[in-house]
Amino acid sequence: MNKETIAVGLDIGTTKIVAMIGKKNEYGKLEILGVGKSKSLGVHRGVVNNITQTIQSIQQAIMEAENDSDYKINDVVVGIAGQHIRSIQHSDYISRPNPEEVIGEADIDSLINQVHKLAMLPGEEIIHVLPQEFKIDGQAEIKEPIGMYGGRLEASFHVVVGQAASIRNLGRCVKSGGLELSGLTLEPLASADAVLSQEEKEAGVAIIDIGGGTTDLAIFKDGIIRHTAVIPFGGNVITEDIKEGCSIIEKQAELLKMRFGSAWPGENKDNEIVSIPGLRGREPKEISLKNLSKIIHARVVEIIEQVYAEIKIYGHEDPKRKLIAGIVLTGGGAQLKHIKQLVEYITGMDTRIGFPNEHLAGGSDEELSSPMYATAVGLVMNSIRNNTKSATPIVELKKEVPVKKDEVEIEDSFEEVTKPKAEEPKPTESTEEKIKKSFFDKYIEKIKEFLDNAE
Repeated sequence: MNKETIAVGLDIGTTKIVAMIGKKNEYGKLEILGVGKSKSLGVHRGVVNNITQTIQSIQQAIMEAENDSDYKINDVVVGIAGQHIRSIQHSDYISRPNPEEVIGEADIDSLINQVHKLAMLPGEEIIHVLPQEFKIDGQAEIKEPIGMYGGRLEASFHVVVGQAASIRNLGRCVKSGGLELSGLTLEPLASADAVLSQEEKEAGVAIIDIGGGTTDLAIFKDGIIRHTAVIPFGGNVITEDIKEGCSIIEKQAELLKMRFGSAWPGENKDNEIVSIPGLRGREPKEISLKNLSKIIHARVVEIIEQVYAEIKIYGHEDPKRKLIAGIVLTGGGAQLKHIKQLVEYITGMDTRIGFPNEHLAGGSDEELSSPMYATAVGLVMNSIRNNTKSATPIVELKKEVPVKKDEVEIEDSFEEVTKPKAEEPKPTESTEEKIKKSFFDKYIEKIKEFLDNAE
């Protein structure tokens, strides 16, 4: 792989848009060259509902990343989420004309294309076709079929489906922002790349990415993706509840949640009070931290119970499907105090907070180790796998990016992040990765063609 592949990930979230430029260093770790962040306007629960505002937010994030790095961004890998995403399990097979020939990539492509022709509900489109296990002439549990002999090639697939209009709106925003779309990745899969180890994927693990507008779930077992789901609630509904429950404005509610919020009311004493400045000369408002925690607790329990219902649908109570590595929490919502303990209490499963620092090069900005950047880091890793030169150096002097004065800076307070583990030997590219590449190439071409014709 070309070491100078400059990769760019664009995380279009409900609360923030992050553009991240990175490359792999000589140790195989991710070196972040530049980051741009802007307030996300025009996105609701992971879905674009205002094209103009979304384009402006994307352009601001891109400009910040370019000024931070001295690179000009050409194309991006974009994360997709939203309440319209659903997944199905599907099995399909092909009969090979000559069983005496070894199975090659063309056979896998043929099988993938067959799955891609599946009849979907009106207005839906297939986003990912992820192979789980192959079967050759009845012999099951084959993970790598290339190079084997056989007449009937069968596979079970995890198919991720989304609304065609939402996908194209996302593509339109990226193109109108002056960028090319080089890849599209389901956000929980990107987050999983950034925070999960291969051992966890083998043992069985559920990754819960708590974003602003949605909570995304991905379940892995035996190293294979088994289940995905998007819950249409996230950190924003918690902020909304605080705003209504305490009769304060949204900006104050968000600050209150970040600085004093806890998902476990028992941790706060009855006499702990925080004072909020009143509006336009009005008296300051006093809010009990115990009441604040009760509001947060009620909504977090609702979100976690919905996610746990999805884990039960996957069937983790079956001994063969048991998730030995438990749950990994990531995303901005994972920074909420005592959320780990609450998740363990509700689900009875081991839980940890997922930081993307394991894949980051030493000396990276500490802020990038935050769970809120997990999706962006995963998208950059995905872009590196695509091996596209997404950004080129610029010699111009850095321009100053105007920072809006009314934007509130919130200090991050995280647990001490563990040091990156020793580098593991670089694995060879698996059939699954090859399939993902060939499939995405075709899919992105399709979106580009659509956008060109729409003009």
